[in-house]
Amino acid sequence: MERALIEIHGIVQGVGFRPFIHKLAGSYELRGFIKNTSSGVELELEGEREALERFAAEIPEKAPSLALIEKMDVRYTAELKNFSGFEIRKSRAGNFRDTLVSPDICICEDCLRELRDKKDRRYGYPFINCTNCGPRFTIIKDLPYDRAKTSMAAFPMCPACDREYHDIENRRYHAQPDCCGDCGPELFFLDGDGKKLPGDPIGTAREWIKAGKIIAVKGLGGIHLACRADMPETAMTLRRRKQRDEKPFALMCRDTAAAKALCLLSGAEEKILNSPRRPIVLLKKRRPGLSHLSENGYLGVMLPYTPVHYLLMGEDFPALIMTSANLSERPIIYKNDRALEELRGIADAFLLHDRDIQTRCDDSLCWVLDGKEYPARRSRGYVPFPIKVRESRGMALACGAEQKASFCLSKESYVFQSQHIGDLKNLETLESYEGQIRHFQRLFDIKPAFIACDLHPDYMSTAYAAERCAREKIPLIQVQHHHAHMASCMADNGLTGPVIGLIWDGTGYGGDGEIWGGECLVGDYKRFWRFGSIRPIPLPGGDRAIKETDRTAFSLLREAGCDTAEIEKGEIYAAMLRSELNCPLSSGMGRLFDGAAAILGIKSRCSYEGQGAVLLEAAAAEDEGAYPFAFYGEPLRFDWRPMIRAMVSDRDRGLETGRIAARFMNSLIDMGCAMCEKAARETGIKDIVLSGGSFQNMYIMERLPTRLEQLGLKAWHHSRVSPNDEGIALGQLMIAQARGKDRG
Repeated sequence: MERALIEIHGIVQGVGFRPFIHKLAGSYELRGFIKNTSSGVELELEGEREALERFAAEIPEKAPSLALIEKMDVRYTAELKNFSGFEIRKSRAGNFRDTLVSPDICICEDCLRELRDKKDRRYGYPFINCTNCGPRFTIIKDLPYDRAKTSMAAFPMCPACDREYHDIENRRYHAQPDCCGDCGPELFFLDGDGKKLPGDPIGTAREWIKAGKIIAVKGLGGIHLACRADMPETAMTLRRRKQRDEKPFALMCRDTAAAKALCLLSGAEEKILNSPRRPIVLLKKRRPGLSHLSENGYLGVMLPYTPVHYLLMGEDFPALIMTSANLSERPIIYKNDRALEELRGIADAFLLHDRDIQTRCDDSLCWVLDGKEYPARRSRGYVPFPIKVRESRGMALACGAEQKASFCLSKESYVFQSQHIGDLKNLETLESYEGQIRHFQRLFDIKPAFIACDLHPDYMSTAYAAERCAREKIPLIQVQHHHAHMASCMADNGLTGPVIGLIWDGTGYGGDGEIWGGECLVGDYKRFWRFGSIRPIPLPGGDRAIKETDRTAFSLLREAGCDTAEIEKGEIYAAMLRSELNCPLSSGMGRLFDGAAAILGIKSRCSYEGQGAVLLEAAAAEDEGAYPFAFYGEPLRFDWRPMIRAMVSDRDRGLETGRIAARFMNSLIDMGCAMCEKAARETGIKDIVLSGGSFQNMYIMERLPTRLEQLGLKAWHHSRVSPNDEGIALGQLMIAQARGKDRG
């Protein structure tokens, strides 16, 4: 007989871990106890050594689906305490803010079966959950995680639920959101004037949706606008009301069969679509069309993840449009009163409930690349699960950029990245951003020793960081935008450097005060140098060229020596360029995509960020050809003028637009490989990290890494944070920490 002392760190509280251990210990006839600690759980068990070792080996293999074991220490001793049985002990005093918090997870199969079982007491109850599923992050007010510190505090348990809650053999043992129709939240249906209608809320909502109405539906982390996906006229009404003229809508499909009817679906995509995190997965359309849902080649598809969603869809709807309920450039609405006020005239009716959402959290969005998530938006289902980094990082805050704002807070070897917040362009989004920083700091007991931010002087995140550092008298560390992108991809892959960073995006404030965006950097967390870039593009009208992309097209044509007569306002743009007034130079890869899309007649007026690039990718046909290009200068500049001349020649001789689009992207792949190969020869570095919003182009991402590997280089891309500006805070944090060590 021996005694095992086991310490387990990670997400092991509020996820059914202690009942799991209780049952597992019983199967091996082990005696002892388990209790929560400030960083996980602690066990002491007595039994035969072989049984103890087999027990320990099974823990990570069979742990509950919501549990995540970060670290497990096992020690054995011959000193026995002669336990008489196995018990779950009260938690010892400690700092429960060292405990990790589980993200919100979709309804589990057991609860879904009960939801559909007419004999079950929770049949049809829209808030059914258990220890293995349901809300977590979005209902927590504070730690330790118990009912009194969640939105469920307003709903005292009935005797039946209370018995389940205290029964260790029950699936709902210590499930804080546990409830039923007798004691839990209530769902209700209101008309467009906010009047509560009698009858079955789900049945009424279904009838309204069948009739082509738009319904606001409250979910886990916010409110959606839902309507039929098979009624183009309803979708266009929603676009008009929401002022979302062309940006794609997300779909909620009833099941994978319904998704397969619309999209091509690989095994890896199906697995991630069905995962407990339930992200929106960007899938290739099975056939062209469905332009009322998406104008490009992808549909963003998710499966139902709450009981409300399953009940609402039933057998009636194979797919529904399910888009975030928010006004233009503002965060998702998550409070009932705000929904009734701000969605009046947008939604025809409201399917709401009385369980408060404590923290808004939008749907996550990803592609699937190399069998793993390739995030575009890391939010519900993933946050607040931390990113583990290789070295202890202390306590710090990184404030991110302006577009796709998010922040990171670090504590020891954990980095907590926030959920998607939105673009920091208005007071409401800024207030949400600041409120979430306060919430994360309180939740995880983090007091930053310093703050990192972008170099850009006009970002709201930069202003927030500077003001707070001055107030709290802590260091402010400003980080160049593209260096942060490079460091973000390094940290995502556990690299320490040095690396070559191919960083392609639209706009970033350069180290020289210019606009960067098509960069080849060499360095590590502490420092970098600019090996290569692209020939700067003049932007008539500055930021206006981002949406009025014919301005960029004019510059590309003019610089390449091509005829500009096709540009309607060409004379005005020429005058602006001659005056050099508000015509900044940009090396942004995004601007090159914008201009090419406009030259090809794909898009010259954009209603959302990157629209021209998205549609150019969607237009691409099969073609292995590529256009000529050249390099010059130091840093090594990609001269795109020969490429533009060849594109225009192909266009003018009538070559199919899709083939020109493919050749354009093939040329960029060739250029990226050539620049990285040259950098590798000169530095001896073989690791290439790919980051920046332009690498959300899957045509390029399905080809460029393979081409780099063929050159003997190792290509690394993101999988835990987004390549766009949402992931930049992680890179800021890593760079600031490295600089802090130098200062120390």
